[in-house]
Amino acid sequence: AYATGTLNYITRIFWNDGSIHWVEGKGKVFYDEENIPDYLIGTVRDITAEKNYQQRLEEREQKFRLLADSMPQFVWTSDTKGNLDYFNEAVYKYTGLTRDNVFKEGWLQIVHPDERKENVLEWLQSMKSGEDFLFEHRFRRHDGVYRWQLSRAIPQRDADGKIQMWVGTSTDIQEQKMFAQELEKLVWERTRALNEMNEALIKSEGRYHLMVGVVVDYAIFYLSPDGIVENWNKGAERIKGYQADEIIGKHFSVFYTKEDQNHQLPQRLLEKSIDMGRAIQEGWRVRKDGSLFWASVVITAIYNEEKEIIGFSKVTHDLTEKKQSSDALKLNAEQLELKNKELEKMNAELKSFAYISSHDLQEPVRKIQIFATRILEKELDTLSENGKNYFTRMKNESYRMQTLIEDLLAYTRTGTTERIFEKTNLKDLAGEVREDFVDAINDNNAAIVIGPMCVAQVIPFQIRQLLHNLISNSLKFAKADVPSKIEVNSRLVEGKDVKFADLEPNTTYCHLSVSDNGIGFEAQYKDRIFEVFQRLHGKDQYKGTGIGLAIVKKIVENHHGTILATSELGVGAAFDVYLPA
Repeated sequence: AYATGTLNYITRIFWNDGSIHWVEGKGKVFYDEENIPDYLIGTVRDITAEKNYQQRLEEREQKFRLLADSMPQFVWTSDTKGNLDYFNEAVYKYTGLTRDNVFKEGWLQIVHPDERKENVLEWLQSMKSGEDFLFEHRFRRHDGVYRWQLSRAIPQRDADGKIQMWVGTSTDIQEQKMFAQELEKLVWERTRALNEMNEALIKSEGRYHLMVGVVVDYAIFYLSPDGIVENWNKGAERIKGYQADEIIGKHFSVFYTKEDQNHQLPQRLLEKSIDMGRAIQEGWRVRKDGSLFWASVVITAIYNEEKEIIGFSKVTHDLTEKKQSSDALKLNAEQLELKNKELEKMNAELKSFAYISSHDLQEPVRKIQIFATRILEKELDTLSENGKNYFTRMKNESYRMQTLIEDLLAYTRTGTTERIFEKTNLKDLAGEVREDFVDAINDNNAAIVIGPMCVAQVIPFQIRQLLHNLISNSLKFAKADVPSKIEVNSRLVEGKDVKFADLEPNTTYCHLSVSDNGIGFEAQYKDRIFEVFQRLHGKDQYKGTGIGLAIVKKIVENHHGTILATSELGVGAAFDVYLPA
């Protein structure tokens, strides 16, 4: 004290009665002018009670640590700011970490990364609110395996309710967690099975039933053995229109039409469900407002352990839209049948027209041609110039009419004649067609070049007609000052290799091409030229009826093929035909 100027000590003293007391001495040294200690003033205070309290605290803490270290659970404490300041030995043994590892790198390192953020948020919330901390998270074991723990921390308060510290525990719940998850899985699978089975009501031990109240697409309710409605779900309310308090206690026959009630259908369905275990029926039902809906109904008999009927479950599904669609399909089928009959009638009329065209129409045309020819031959000198002109034009028009009738007959036969597919060498057909045009070739100095040709399954006479029409078309639209050259080729190709045509990729096609060096046409007309009676030029410029290419297209359709036309005005035209080989 002389050296420092202050006195501070704690010691024990004996009282006169022999008891020992703790005292704390504190004082201050005063010095004279020469800085020599002169006197000391101080106090001596009895601190026996404080010492005893502190000793009890230390003893309690030691007992607490001994108890905590002996527990298999994790025990830990925290100060009022949330800093964890103690872990029992179980924590270090489980994690394989030392005290230095835990306190330097933080306790959060043992928590699974997926739960760390939420762990901290929940802990801070408990610090803020003073409420118990309760959280499930996974701790990393010394071998790297994570196991589920349930952590709980309770605040320790003084007499005034102020938090002094937090004491927490973490308990391994891995088995319970796995069991709960397995149980949840089993419950989920069971629930799914129940939903799939459309089982909504089960009753046992005299009076047990299950009502799926949240189902809105099905009316599900329970009937007493006498058919009285005993409960009601949301689906029943939506489908039938009744609130629960409006229908419970009434007989379920109220949902049936008067006709069904007179025929005792409700009672017969209950009897059927008793005999068969279940009654299934579709029919019209009546809503509260009197409107009808088409219902699919399943009534299941419910028995107790003594095999006695204790009621019925009833499931109703509104199939009105399905019924309307079915009726519409039925009506469409009936209308389709009528259309088919009309088409058959039209087909018969078409055949009749073909007969008339081939006989009754052609005969007057031939007579017109004969009489016009005779007049021009016998009476030519007696006719005026106008008369000669009129008879010449009449004769030409009759020939044009005869050609038109013949083309119409050919177009009609293309769609109605029997289709017999044969394995055919297209080179033979092309050669036959070229012979048909020998005179035209010689007269116009034209050339028909037949290149490599393939063998394919076709209707021979139709493909011959197709080649005839295409070559005739090329000869007809040849340039006046240039010898016509027509090239005919065919080869087998795979659908997937033809990019510019909509073909089946896994089908083999016969690619038949006919090209010329004629006058061609503008690309915008590449589809129009295949329509009946479509002409790109006047009849005075080029002869024809406008049916030839329409026949070609119909033949291609008969073969389930595709035809494409490409051309450039003044350069020529090309027709590419793809027929399944």
